[in-house]
Amino acid sequence: MTVNDGRHYRACTIMATRNRHGIPVPAWLGAALLLASLLLTRAAWALTPEDARAAVEGGIGDRVEVVQRLVASGDPAAARLLRALAQGAVRFNALGVYVVDDTGARDAVTGQSVTVPPDAEDALVNNRLRGVLETALAALDLIEGADPARQREAARLLRSAAVDDADAALLALLQRVDAALANRTVDASTRRALDEALAAAGLASEEPSERQRAAKLLARSAEPAIRPLIERRLAEESDPAVRAALQHALAAVERRQALTAAAGQLFAGLSLGSILLLAALGLAITYGLMGVINMAHGEMIMIGAYATYAVQVAFQRWWPQALEYYVLAAIPVAFLATAAVGAAIERGVIRHLYGRPLETLLATWGLSLILIQAVRSLFGAQNVAVENPGWLSGGVDVGAGLILPWNRIAVLAFAALVLAAVALLIARTRFGLFVRGVTQNRPIAACMGVNTARVDMLAFAFGSGVAGLAGVALSQLGNVGPDLGQAYIIDSFMVVVVGGVGQLAGSVLAALGLGLLNKLFEGWAGAVLAKIAVLLLIIAFIQKRPQGLFALRGRAA
Repeated sequence: MTVNDGRHYRACTIMATRNRHGIPVPAWLGAALLLASLLLTRAAWALTPEDARAAVEGGIGDRVEVVQRLVASGDPAAARLLRALAQGAVRFNALGVYVVDDTGARDAVTGQSVTVPPDAEDALVNNRLRGVLETALAALDLIEGADPARQREAARLLRSAAVDDADAALLALLQRVDAALANRTVDASTRRALDEALAAAGLASEEPSERQRAAKLLARSAEPAIRPLIERRLAEESDPAVRAALQHALAAVERRQALTAAAGQLFAGLSLGSILLLAALGLAITYGLMGVINMAHGEMIMIGAYATYAVQVAFQRWWPQALEYYVLAAIPVAFLATAAVGAAIERGVIRHLYGRPLETLLATWGLSLILIQAVRSLFGAQNVAVENPGWLSGGVDVGAGLILPWNRIAVLAFAALVLAAVALLIARTRFGLFVRGVTQNRPIAACMGVNTARVDMLAFAFGSGVAGLAGVALSQLGNVGPDLGQAYIIDSFMVVVVGGVGQLAGSVLAALGLGLLNKLFEGWAGAVLAKIAVLLLIIAFIQKRPQGLFALRGRAA
């Protein structure tokens, strides 16, 4: 039973018991009135051959009126015809209108299977009618109770239609949708979009009181499209009370949009900061703790990203049913692959250059070029496609046009987990004790029986492995190519230097701070000038505090 069925039922039930003077009437008369009302209602709603033909041929204006009437009818046959018309699956001739799909052809009115006559022609749909059909189908998705994702999209489409060009027919359609959802539970995003659509359509009402009420409702919105609508209506409005309500609504919307923009910038800054933190954590170990200037650190990130791509290809080929979870398998693979490369670099090159920073810098820079060329030879010079799994696609709609992507939320959480693991490893494990001991006083550590050469190799491998984890995260956010690491090596060094050499807490604050500053300046001056401004701030900071945010104290210094 539809909403209107319920209203007729309730009305006729009341009539079945009492007349308007409160005098009881016979039960048989009430039942007869109820049956007659429902039969008349169904007859009025049923799709007729005349309406079906009027929807597929004739003037566009007339066809638009018929479509709007059919979508408000609530008849399943009318809904089926409208959906087929939007898909270009309707044909007609002088004898009837036919819906044609993969299962065959059916009469649009009766639903019976038929053979399409040879002289049947396609029902044409121009841009205007297509827009009306999209709005009609969105309303049907809400009325018929589609899945939540489709309902959200349908409500947004109706809101856009109301904002762009609201009229009496659209307002009536929105009211019918609102009545259909009155006794159903829908998610907050769908409800909000539908309320805003009703209010936007109400601004076109001829009644000043309705326009004033609509303006008050829109004052609660932070949707970007609402502001130009209010400004447009304000320029056309002549009623003083309505103008005052519109001005109040405009001020409220501007305030809410400013807060939403600030929240979006804050999230973008934290997201960028988490990426910088992941990229700098490995460098905080190899440079901060070991004092090695590793110019190939960016290539460790790149190798981690390509390891993720290799795992994705392996899952696609040998385990496609588990492809949604390839990222989880890529995490240990990327860590071990980059740790192995890091161990090879330390044993083959770095161990011969300890205490000679210039030679180390030049040697690792040469290694970075070799690694880039090796990846180009193996995977090609073009970027490779690393796809987000379904559970990392989409985002959280927090309203007001602000959507927080799931992949960036996941990177934030991943960065926090990696940071916690690194901090625990350095501070609470035997390996971390050896690393700190060798870093602070290598001769004494060797005298105590610590294999310093092995600790150096393991520490460098661990720092490289953490950089590989950064590559896993970056593969879910952008393109993966041979030059991926070049974009993060300078930023990583800046994070470590600003935070304080050997200080993980300083690296965290520096990464998040630089991320927030970058996004703040981008909103004012653009990406290039933002980079320059941040670099100038870092130079000024280092001039004043060369030891960074957190300086080493006591014997460590």
